Amino acid sequence: MSTKGEDHSHEHSGIIHRLADLLHLHTHGDESENFDIEVISSQEGIKALKISLLVLLLTSILQLAIYLPSGSVALLSDTIHNFSDALTSLPLWLALSLSRRPPNRSYTYGYGRIEDVAGVFIVLVIAASALIAAYESILKFFRPHEVRYPLLVALAALVGFCGNELAAWIRISTGKKLGSEALIADGKHAQADGLTSLAVLLGSLGVILGFPLIDPIVGLVIAFFIIFILRDVGFKMWWRLMDAVDPSILDAIERSAGSVEGVQDVHDIRVRWLGHNLQAEMHVTVDEDLPTYASHKILEDVRHKLFHDIPRLEVVNVHADPCGHSGVDHHEHTSHHVINR
Repeated sequence: MSTKGEDHSHEHSGIIHRLADLLHLHTHGDESENFDIEVISSQEGIKALKISLLVLLLTSILQLAIYLPSGSVALLSDTIHNFSDALTSLPLWLALSLSRRPPNRSYTYGYGRIEDVAGVFIVLVIAASALIAAYESILKFFRPHEVRYPLLVALAALVGFCGNELAAWIRISTGKKLGSEALIADGKHAQADGLTSLAVLLGSLGVILGFPLIDPIVGLVIAFFIIFILRDVGFKMWWRLMDAVDPSILDAIERSAGSVEGVQDVHDIRVRWLGHNLQAEMHVTVDEDLPTYASHKILEDVRHKLFHDIPRLEVVNVHADPCGHSGVDHHEHTSHHVINR
């Protein structure tokens, strides 16, 4: 397996790449230094989780302090949602920590896939939040109750909304920077819980204005919004788990590899995400009369250019196919083993 020792996507001016420049991590063929870049990337993700976890815990504590005198079941539900959202940071924190481990003889591709496993757990938590929000909203139609200190409840709901939005912004922006769908999914979950806080705010205003039924109505609307968010996040996680990528990535790889001198054709391209990095493999056609060292140089030129041109490309394997102008079938002995060649 050929692992990238240099991340040359200089058009990305994120903190990871600036730190890599400062630490002189840009060297060819050094797997340990490439791992250092991965450590920096995961550390930034863990830092984002720590900050957002603290924000949500403080938010939950403030909401709980206001719930006690108010007796608002809606606020209690929102507090539980926010606390559960904070807890979803823990499996993702663990996943990012484990993903920093280098490959070994058992996990030959490393531990990057564990980010996507954590993402599935987060999707399930979002689904549970939507069901709980819908259930509690329907229940309020049949079991109305008096809410004391509705202004305090409105203030607590506003705190919950702002806290969740701040946590969501931290997670989503960092997730996009690192290419981590799991971290983005966790941010979307925080946004969903922020919407439930907004429902509590609008419901408390309805109580103040003498329309107590507005609380469960808004709650149902918010539950549908959470389901909409779930659909988007779940679809992206499905893509990751099925090793799907944007076709434009394949187009970019084909253009980049095909522009290298000595490459006659590029085919059988396969690309997948592993955690927040890309891995690729492909075949390139070269002149069959070239000596081995010359063919190898072309392959290394292809890899080098791809590392420059394709952001977040960590691993690339390139296989050389002789052009076959002599009429010899160079795949005669293996062609019946290869499916969809």
